[in-house]
Amino acid sequence: MSTDSKPRARGTPLLVILSIPVLILLLTLGTWQVHRLHWKEGLIQRIHERMAEKPVPLQTIAGMYADGQDIEYRPVTLSGSFIHEGERHYFATWEGRSGYFVHTPVDLGNGRYILVNRGFVPFDRKDPATRQEGQVQGIVTIGGIARLPETEKPSFLVPDNDVAQNIFYWRDIPTMARTAGLPADKVYPFFVDADNQPNPGGLPVGGVTRIDFPNRHLEYAVTWYGLAFALIAVLAAWLYRQWRTRP
Repeated sequence: MSTDSKPRARGTPLLVILSIPVLILLLTLGTWQVHRLHWKEGLIQRIHERMAEKPVPLQTIAGMYADGQDIEYRPVTLSGSFIHEGERHYFATWEGRSGYFVHTPVDLGNGRYILVNRGFVPFDRKDPATRQEGQVQGIVTIGGIARLPETEKPSFLVPDNDVAQNIFYWRDIPTMARTAGLPADKVYPFFVDADNQPNPGGLPVGGVTRIDFPNRHLEYAVTWYGLAFALIAVLAAWLYRQWRTRP
């Protein structure tokens, strides 16, 4: 009897010692996810509040950008004429359908240009000839949301932009501008998502701005805390069993 109890006596403290850092790690990860949850909810709320603000002229947004202020998701209004022959096509999905977001250069009339995401068209309407009604001519007033493009390819999983086929998988504004025949130094480095004001003929479908922030932090927090609880339960049960069988 005494021979069997000695290994248990030595093993019990060791198991407890090894379990403590694991438990601390699990609780730390769970708490971190709770903090991330509050941060993400606050971010989403601020963006919704910002998108509900009164639109400001493009010149105001440009000045804010030049001053280093955050312009993302700020409502904006601008006037100019579309350069339809320079539209660039960004691969996208919208309401369960695959196709493209049509980014069309706008001549602002002051020597400057900006790309406007006019909205979604399905694959078979990529060719502008299939949606002539939507190729609006003359000076137009556009309302929308200021957006910041990617500064580099997001990841190796994202395909390279197919410039030859005019298919972009990430928004490389300088390349979009260059291939549209625009002077790169005269094109604003941000773009505008047009609002949902219907276009003639129904295409492109505007108002495609999405707040794409996955928020699974609560799920992750529950997972880490659950593992911590399971570890405590298993350890407690094992210690209780050791205590009951102790000579």
